[in-house]
Amino acid sequence: MATIDSIIFDLGGVLIDWNPRYVYRDIFRTEEEMEWFLQHVTTTEWNENQDAGYPLHKATEELAARHPEWDKEIRAFYGRWLEMLGDAIQETVDLFHELKQADHYRLYALTNWSAELFPHARERFEFLKWFNGIVVSGEEKTRKPFPEFYKILLDRYHLDPGKTIFIDDNLKNVKGAEVLGITGIHFHNAQQLKEELQRLGVRLGPASS
Repeated sequence: MATIDSIIFDLGGVLIDWNPRYVYRDIFRTEEEMEWFLQHVTTTEWNENQDAGYPLHKATEELAARHPEWDKEIRAFYGRWLEMLGDAIQETVDLFHELKQADHYRLYALTNWSAELFPHARERFEFLKWFNGIVVSGEEKTRKPFPEFYKILLDRYHLDPGKTIFIDDNLKNVKGAEVLGITGIHFHNAQQLKEELQRLGVRLGPASS
């Protein structure tokens, strides 16, 4: 394969911990009730629609109208969203820092994230300033795994897919990148990621003179 010169990171689940269960464990009495609600009411598909630019208040009002029996619980999703935002996943941030220090690669983020909510992440996580560029789904009105979203980043920053790695904890998103000729890594943990990067010939640590 061609020499890698660019690496793209997903954010949530790779560098940043986010989980609605941090809120809903306070609301529901049992794990079973909570999981049913997340799977059938505030579903992943529903949240992804907002990641692609749909207004949060409209999504909340429409879902509450469809499920009036869950009105309070639905409004907690975006009303208490900041409580769902966990800490940095430090082991991966450390690896990202190694890549930044190596100074061999251009580093980007491609994230499914509401444009209304992403400013909170920018304020909270200093390491987001290390990227050469960040493309946010809510700002572009499309999201992973749709090909046009990856193409926005490739075109904006003039990346060669054959010289690019994409890292995501969602296998569907990894496969979406691979369709475009990008080398995908399905993220599980920082150690696994480090081993896969090294297998692909990526150099870590400070650049040598």
